[in-house]
Amino acid sequence: MTIAHHADASTLADKEVLTWEGFGAAIRELATLVADSSFRPDVLVAVARGGLIPGGGLSYALGIKLTDAINVEFYTDVEETLPDPVLLAPHLDTESLKGRQVLVVDDVADSGRTLALVLDLIQEHGAEARSAVLYGKPRSIVTPDYVWRQTDRWIVFPWSAEPPVSGSQVTAAPRAD
Repeated sequence: MTIAHHADASTLADKEVLTWEGFGAAIRELATLVADSSFRPDVLVAVARGGLIPGGGLSYALGIKLTDAINVEFYTDVEETLPDPVLLAPHLDTESLKGRQVLVVDDVADSGRTLALVLDLIQEHGAEARSAVLYGKPRSIVTPDYVWRQTDRWIVFPWSAEPPVSGSQVTAAPRAD
């Protein structure tokens, strides 16, 4: 089992920080881009882990009830990756996507290699796939179909802005009886 660690970006001077409030506005704007297009996704596939929260937000904003996730590992720390993106189990039921319109959602298209892997896999199984990301980067090998913002900076997302919680760090909130 791989333990996921927080990517500490505190030493990076040039970074983009997305707050929870900013995330809410970003999802609505990204959903509007999709809704204003001719593409009508009937399935949403989030790229785990970074795309899970944006995927959930978009599934509600667009009214897409059929959702799934695909597990891909690539980043291991701030600006550190494996040699290639790797699919992790459990695997996406690609056979059920044949003939469907699938919206693939991730947090960022950085190198674009993860997005390329997922889009190719889904299209190889007979689905029409388009992609939506919060952030696109100029060096990405894939140009996502829907992008909220472009940046070339490291991005700190609200769901990964702090290290994982360990049992000794948790304190009970006072009860309001």
